[in-house]
Amino acid sequence: MPIIKSVTLRTIANELGLTVNTVSKALKGRPGMSEQTRHLIVQTAERLGYFTKEQIRSLKAEHILPYPLERKRFFLVQTTQSVSYYKLLLEGLYERFASFGHHIEVLLLPSSVKEKEMDGWLDQRGLAYTDGLFIAPSIMPREWEPKLLRLPVPKILLNFPPLGTRVDSVIWDIYEATYQAVAYLRSIGHTNIMYVGDTTQQRGYILRWQAFLHAMNEFGARVDPDAHSIRVRTSQALWKGELSEKLARYAPTAILCGIEGEVPEVYRLCSEQLGLRIPEDLSIIGLLNQQPDSLPPFTMPLLAIRETGYRAADRMLWRIANPSLPYEHIRIQGELKIGSTTASLEDRAATVE
Repeated sequence: MPIIKSVTLRTIANELGLTVNTVSKALKGRPGMSEQTRHLIVQTAERLGYFTKEQIRSLKAEHILPYPLERKRFFLVQTTQSVSYYKLLLEGLYERFASFGHHIEVLLLPSSVKEKEMDGWLDQRGLAYTDGLFIAPSIMPREWEPKLLRLPVPKILLNFPPLGTRVDSVIWDIYEATYQAVAYLRSIGHTNIMYVGDTTQQRGYILRWQAFLHAMNEFGARVDPDAHSIRVRTSQALWKGELSEKLARYAPTAILCGIEGEVPEVYRLCSEQLGLRIPEDLSIIGLLNQQPDSLPPFTMPLLAIRETGYRAADRMLWRIANPSLPYEHIRIQGELKIGSTTASLEDRAATVE
């Protein structure tokens, strides 16, 4: 049985070279310090395994032991399609589990394995005997996901769940993020907004398009699918050619680019090949996981990917402690960051004058 070391406010203060009073104020949410200092104190407290009385009460209410006697081992399961955001997810999972002393590992699923060989591959890795699985988004090929969901261990799906699936899920709210983006463009005068992005290949892609339609309909704008770049991408050259033609034909004043990997391509096509000035001639919002170094400061939703990992760790411990309770689906909401790639139509008109 492991020995649980006592962690006090003094422990945290000594670790950071701060006073006990400063640490206490930070953990109680009181003013008198920068948010950077507060975040550092809270993060250090979690890493050292310190819990406030309120946190202990909350954990006990959900039957979660704040100081577990057994160290558990979990897996974040993903394929290469998940790599763009796995680091942020892993940071959130690791930070939360550090408070309890639990361990999280990454398991990369092969993409070349045949469906009939998948069960055997999972058996060889002993996934049925782990303490729990976190299933990343964008698992490809698709046949992996139902195999993982059938494993007899606690699971958290880090994605929008398929209808009828009996599993807990935690995901950053891309539906809300898409709605926020359209609402912002409308608020600065844009009505002719083009959506650019695949709308069929993944559940998240489908929800982005549905959210775009929802928002445009709520603002009284009719959507003609032909005026948007939503076809399945068969080749880069064909897609870019069709997008260029649609931009010339429909002359949108703003673009909402719904797929992270396409944002740089759309920006370069518009600014370099078509000679459009961003944002003077065309405003662009990109649904990016993070701000790319190669692009100017983008107007983009701040997707709560890291926070999703943190919350998913909580839900895993809750599910282990409450195996018979109904499944829950949690969406983590973020905010819209205004960058230099959008401008109001009034500013655009003033520039023309």
